[in-house]
Parts: sequence; C-alpha cells; structure tokens
Amino acid sequence: MLLLDHAVAVVAAAIQYTRECGLPPVSVTIVDAAAYPLSFARMDGCFLGAIDVANRKARTAALFRANSDEVGANFRPGAPAFSLENTNGGLVGFGGGVVLRDANGHIVGAIGVSGATMEQDQEIAEVAARRLTTLA
Repeated sequence: MLLLDHAVAVVAAAIQYTRECGLPPVSVTIVDAAAYPLSFARMDGCFLGAIDVANRKARTAALFRANSDEVGANFRPGAPAFSLENTNGGLVGFGGGVVLRDANGHIVGAIGVSGATMEQDQEIAEVAARRLTTLA
C-alpha cells in the first residue's frame, strides 16, 4: 500500500532533483497501484500540457505494471498491441512513467513526470522512485 506521506515525499524528491540539476520545470503525478491519484505538483513555469501527460504516464505504468516506455514498445505499428494507447482513457508510451516499488519489491503505484525531454522525465522519475525505497 502506498501511503499519502510517501507519495508526497516522492513528489518532493522529483522536484528537488529537477531543481538541483537545473532541468526544465515539470509536473509530477503519483498514483496508487489501481492508478488512482494520490499526489500531484506542477512546478512554477511548467507548461500546462504537461499535467495531462504526467497523469497518463503514471496511469500507464500502474495499469500495466511496467514503465511507460516499456509499455509503449507495444504501441508501434506492427507491434503486438498497436493502438493500445487509445484504451483506458488514453495511455502514454514514452519515458517518464515509472512503477513504484516498496522495500520488498512489490508494485504499490507509479510516478509520472512531464515537462522536460523524455529522457529527462524518465531520469527524474527513476530518481524519485528510488526515494520510496528509503521510507519506512
């Protein structure tokens, strides 16, 4: 189970890392294992379109229990699930959605980050996800 205090700490870790690295402002969404929102933040100056993208990245990772870029490999023409991104209210199949695991390795939710490049979004999400494993 993902606690609200832990979700807030993961959001804070994402924002702190973004600032420390001088990356563009991002939106960060945390969802539980059922893909329901627990915490969200939009950094000052982040473009508004990033809100929905961050939400969808987190939902994609939680619903499919895999990082959004891994799920997205199935969306491409000729892939096993071409057009899957049109299901579940819209999915996102590129970097920035990362599953969250507890100290025992169980998936308890996901984080979605949007506003920087796909690679930077992924990096921010991975760093923030590691913060969860340090919480008691």
